[in-house]
Amino acid sequence: MTDSRIAKAQLGTGGPEVGVQGLGCMGMSFAYGPTDAEEARATLERALELGVTFYDTADAYGQGENEKFLAPFFGAHRDEVVIATKFALAIPPDDPTRRIIRNDAPYIRQAVEASLRRLDVEVIDLYYMHRRDVNIPIKETVGVMAELVREGKVKQLGLSEVTGGELRAAQAVHPIAAVQSEWSLFSRDIEAGVVPAARELGVTLVPYSPLGRGFLTGSFANAEKDLTAGDFRRQQPRFTGDNAAANAALLEPVRAVAGAHDASVGQIALAWVHQQAAVHGLPVVPIPGTRRRTRVEENTAAARIELSEADLAVLEPIAAKVAGDRYGDMTFTSAGRE
Repeated sequence: MTDSRIAKAQLGTGGPEVGVQGLGCMGMSFAYGPTDAEEARATLERALELGVTFYDTADAYGQGENEKFLAPFFGAHRDEVVIATKFALAIPPDDPTRRIIRNDAPYIRQAVEASLRRLDVEVIDLYYMHRRDVNIPIKETVGVMAELVREGKVKQLGLSEVTGGELRAAQAVHPIAAVQSEWSLFSRDIEAGVVPAARELGVTLVPYSPLGRGFLTGSFANAEKDLTAGDFRRQQPRFTGDNAAANAALLEPVRAVAGAHDASVGQIALAWVHQQAAVHGLPVVPIPGTRRRTRVEENTAAARIELSEADLAVLEPIAAKVAGDRYGDMTFTSAGRE
């Protein structure tokens, strides 16, 4: 392995080795405003050169458009990449603030066939339940997902935004390879229940938004003022109004640590997430999203930064001071169910 390529981690017990940092692909065609498709494709290729082999999408991203966008890249590198996609969360195109969650068997079967078709693959490497429908027992949902594994349509199963108890209930039905939840310097609630359960069960943690949707890089300070009208982040309470100003001030200690390491603020935030693998004793594969080659180079370099105990102590108080919820509507997350 050359110096520029990242290390590897195992995806679930007995699963494949993937680059210790994955790539969140949502923003390449959804949620974060206008994108340059040519640059996004070049970013996919550059990520692979740097050892990123784990690529994350979902059927909800652009009503399937993100899966279609990624299909040619996956087809060209099928033996080199691990593909993760998801079902369960629908976002009506006429109302991007609304979410519809479905975990019923007919929907799951319809969703997997549609994703296989859009991705143009015979099998999905990791298939996530994107969100939990609390009206359907999780053992039923995972039971249907397990059937997809037996039918050869899916290799491994994952869950997103679940509690520790829900993870244990799912694991009793079929092995779960990965749990995807928001985990960053600004979002640490999963450390109470999900992380201990994942460690106990041999489940890999896949932090999404490890850079706080870009806020932790300092690339914007107030979503309403700094981002385009179609940007999803303008709807999120942490990035608007008084909350944005209060949270921007929380980056000062991150800047101090970054200066000591000759690193960017975003690299320190991402290095902190990587270091949680050692802190909590389980595999952690964050999936920062980007549409630019320069950013994926910066992000992967963060996987090689080691923070000292003193650095971690400086960063420790930040999460408790964050103002505002992660979403305007927290009912479709695991918050409140733990």
